[in-house]
Amino acid sequence: MLPDKKEHAKIKSRLHPRNKNRERYNFKELIETCHDLKSFVVLNKYDDQSIDFADPKAVKMLNKALLMHYYGLSDWDIPENYLCPPIPGRADYIHHMADLLCSSNYGVMPKGDKITCMDIGVGANCIYPIVGRTEYGWSFIGTDIDPVAIASANKIIELNPSLKGHVECRLQPSSKDYFYGVFTREERVDMTVCNPPFHASAEDAHAASKRKVTNLSGKQAEAVKLNFGGQSNELWCEGGEGRFLKTMISESKKFGKSCFWFSSLVSKQSNLKLVNKTLKAMGAEKVEIIPMGQGNKTSRIVAWTFLTAEEQKEWRETRWK
Repeated sequence: MLPDKKEHAKIKSRLHPRNKNRERYNFKELIETCHDLKSFVVLNKYDDQSIDFADPKAVKMLNKALLMHYYGLSDWDIPENYLCPPIPGRADYIHHMADLLCSSNYGVMPKGDKITCMDIGVGANCIYPIVGRTEYGWSFIGTDIDPVAIASANKIIELNPSLKGHVECRLQPSSKDYFYGVFTREERVDMTVCNPPFHASAEDAHAASKRKVTNLSGKQAEAVKLNFGGQSNELWCEGGEGRFLKTMISESKKFGKSCFWFSSLVSKQSNLKLVNKTLKAMGAEKVEIIPMGQGNKTSRIVAWTFLTAEEQKEWRETRWK
């Protein structure tokens, strides 16, 4: 006998209105697009089609199916044990940044190749460029300190005509830098995006991952692999998210006239005080805090600009018309 069926909302209302992933996954359609997903689809205890979200291979295949079905990719893959992020949350970030550009441009959405976004930490998965290119036609510069991640992202670009020639990947030579080494002051980018390492140590990352897998699988298993994977530089850094953001903001000041909107995710509410204090000390002209929600998880985007009102006006007239 099946347990009482849980009523699921047809629309994930906390996601951005333009997010392609607001409706519950239609596994029939996803399997038609990506046949390899079929072997990972199972019936859950409510007799609904789903996957085992504690299985990293199943999660990766679901991501591949979503990217092929909703974003038109021909193929997508990442090396084993690299971060396999949930697509809906990453897509939300891109849509909110599009809204920020729109509100900065008298309500007209800047689209097309002339708009350039820099993804700090593009990763092996290349998700932000995939979503931003598909939804808005933007060009992307993806940076990363990991040569394997850069090689993986380049392979994804090479396999997909929609990305080829529109996404450039650059290896960051220094793990201590964000913009130096991959960005010149003569270049112009309209925005940056970043998904900072969340944890302050490998131990913190491992403990959080164990809790996550236990919650998903209902098992207390030491050896269960992370369902979303992740290399050390993707999951943690010394000082955690707070120090990462403080250093990024400080360095962004040096490139303040080369970018309209710098931005980053801020997962921990407690880090906002430090972020705002640093932005004030660096003399940011304007700061936006944009709330985001996915399921029970709440996060936010912090965006800042060093351009004066007059410089913003000139930027709009020279780049966005």
